[in-house]
Amino acid sequence: MQRRTSLKLLGAAGAGIAGLVLADWKWQILDRLTHSGFFTYDQEQLLASLADTIIPAGVSGTAGTAPIGALSTGTDQFLIKFFEKCLEKEEQEILIQELKALEKRGFAALPKLEREAILGEYSKIENENQKKFYELIRANTIFGFTTVREVMVDHLGYQVAPGFYSGCVEVPAEKA
Repeated sequence: MQRRTSLKLLGAAGAGIAGLVLADWKWQILDRLTHSGFFTYDQEQLLASLADTIIPAGVSGTAGTAPIGALSTGTDQFLIKFFEKCLEKEEQEILIQELKALEKRGFAALPKLEREAILGEYSKIENENQKKFYELIRANTIFGFTTVREVMVDHLGYQVAPGFYSGCVEVPAEKA
């Protein structure tokens, strides 16, 4: 009798897991279809893969914390907002143009070593637009990553005001 109950529970658990996978897949499609913003859904994914290529996960945090990288700290979301709100129009056009070129090369789907090689090509290229694109991506990814709390406080031990402040402290009187 216990076998039947166990098989029913295992079947229900399997169906539940399959349902969750299907629901997640459905939400991904829904996100792609209803996406709105300055960048397309694919361009945002490309910016995330660029950030992950420049600063991959693997820098270990403090004891007991997971390794951190550009994606785990939200640097990709910082880049999306920064490029949308803070860049000049001509820089945005260069960025979009180069993102489209990387999309055609299938950058986001490439293995890590090939993505690193492509970024290495960008660092040595003579074309001004491509050089500007590389510098924008590289500099702002590093800036976004190094200024988050997980890196500044938890990993590097940064303190806003080093030392301590004690407001009411008794001061011993000097004996004359």
